[in-house]
Formats: sequence, C-alpha cells, structure tokens
Amino acid sequence: MTEHDAQPTAERDPARTEAGEDQPQSAAGEQPAVEENGAQVSTDGTPAAGPEAAIPELVIISGMSGAGRSTAAKCLEDLGWFVVDNLPPALIPTMVELGARSQGNVARIAVVVDVRGRRFFDNLRESLADLDSRGVTRRIVFLESSDDALVRRFESVRRPHPLQGDGRIVDGIAAERELLRELRGDADLVIDTSSLNVHELRAKMDAQFAGEEEPELRATVMSFGFKYGLPVDADLVADMRFLPNPHWVPELRPYTGINEEVAAYVFNQPGAKEFLDRYAELLRLIAAGYRREGKRYVTIAIGCTGGKHRSVAMSEKLAARLAAEGVETVVVHRDMGRE
Repeated sequence: MTEHDAQPTAERDPARTEAGEDQPQSAAGEQPAVEENGAQVSTDGTPAAGPEAAIPELVIISGMSGAGRSTAAKCLEDLGWFVVDNLPPALIPTMVELGARSQGNVARIAVVVDVRGRRFFDNLRESLADLDSRGVTRRIVFLESSDDALVRRFESVRRPHPLQGDGRIVDGIAAERELLRELRGDADLVIDTSSLNVHELRAKMDAQFAGEEEPELRATVMSFGFKYGLPVDADLVADMRFLPNPHWVPELRPYTGINEEVAAYVFNQPGAKEFLDRYAELLRLIAAGYRREGKRYVTIAIGCTGGKHRSVAMSEKLAARLAAEGVETVVVHRDMGRE
C-alpha cells in the first residue's frame, strides 16, 4: 500500500442520515462500505467513516541530534503512545492510515524523524500537506540545544555528529541547524534542553502530553530465593528470612506461599503483618518520588531462602495491596517450583 492509496471519505449530512436518505449508493463514483477483518472499508480499500476508522492523533518529534529526541520518544511511549523511531517522512501518512485501520487500538502515534536524508524537507513538506488535507490532528515537537551543550554531549559519548562528514562536530551541528531552521519555525512546541537533565525533560513532556491525570506507575512484585541469587533487575529488595520458615513444618513443606494454609502460617508470625503495612506505606512514598522523577516502572523483589514459601506469600499480599491503591501490578514468582 502506498501513501496515495487512501483518500478521505466524504462526511455524511446528519439531517439526511436521520431522514434515511444518506444510504450507501451503488451509482458510479460512490463506493458502498463493506466489512474487511472486522473494520469498515470502502470497496476501493480506503477506511470508511465511523469509529473503526478514527484517525489517530499524531506527534512528530524532531530537532537537533543530541538534544533528547530519544528521551522524548520514550516518555510518550510510557504514556501509551505508539512510537516509531527514524521513520522516513514519506511514510508518515501510511503510518497514520494503518493506525486508522486498527479499530481504535492505535489512537496516538508519535514519529521520530531526523535529517540524515538530504531529501528530508521535500518529503516532510509533502507528508504534512497530505496529513492536513485529511484533517489529521498533528503537532510538531522540536528539541533544541545550544552548540556548547551539543558538543559536550557528542564528546562524552565519543560519537561523530551524523552530518559532520570529514569536518568537526561544530560543522555538523551548523549544517543540521540550517536544515532544520524552517521546521523549527513551524513547530508547535520547542523545548530547549541545554540545561535540562533527562528527568527534567521527561517532566516537560509529561506536562504537555500526560493531561490532568498523574503519570501511571507500573510495578512488578517478584518473589525469589536468595540461594539462587539476587534479581539483577530489582529496584528494591526485601528479605523475608526474619520470619520462621514453613519448610520446617512437615505438613506445609510440599506447598507454596500461594496455598492458603502456608500464607496463614506466614502472616500469623510476629512481625509479618507489621512489615506488610509499613512496607506498603514506604512504597507509597517511593512511588510518589518515582512519578516526580519520571520513572514509570519499578521492580520490587521479595526474597526468602528458596523462593517458595515466605517470599511468595508476602509478594501476593503486597501486590494485592498495591493494586487496591491503583498501581498497575504484575506478580512474578521467579524461583517457585525450582527446588
């Protein structure tokens, strides 16, 4: 499919629709709607009007190399946007068309584009004109930074500027700035990242795109056994070995912490319920700080000797507590059944 395959469907007159006059016609030049994989399309293959063919919202992220395009894109991805990196500008209308055919599954698309191709502006201007003719809601986010800040960033990672060729980094920056001058003038949002760190840039993106809702935090609660090693991806680790081990209770040994009798045994021990209450309170404090710093994912590891009884029971209860407080939570029992 090419970017020219789809044309906007004519809008219906609400008054004629209510009167029953606006029905699909078979006359020449008019195409009745048909079903294709559950979505309405006209017989020429273009999306038909209706909720299934709702046009996605579009954000184009561009700007100076080294100014934070990847960070901005990652922020939108964490906010639920469908992000495509380094997409040729000529394919942007096609990407929007595919989103319109997704039956609402892709409602917001972010595209990262840069100037490594010299035909960048010709293609981008044509694509933007095409999108405007279709009535697509689009915004351009431009990431700016000073020459000094960009030079420091390229030198710190020991990478050449994509446009410097055989010259210096400052030559590449100057060439890119000239190529982007027109796009910068057309941008809906310009963010100067010269003095911003990653967290501050994410906060600015959140302020623009997260809406009134507080950015969502997602938690993974993982039980594990210390004898199998610490989880390398854990942000927080708690040790349940201060509680008596159900392994030494013959009737409980075959079961896991998911079993009600094992869980009851664990939480009847001194300190178990107190730990759950106070650790959940601590996590509320930490979660608020994570949101302010732009962190969207946290892995909480709960360990015991073998990852079978105490850590499993505590992980289940803690995950239920977090979920009840509105945190999207997944439970993983890394070592259960490993013995």
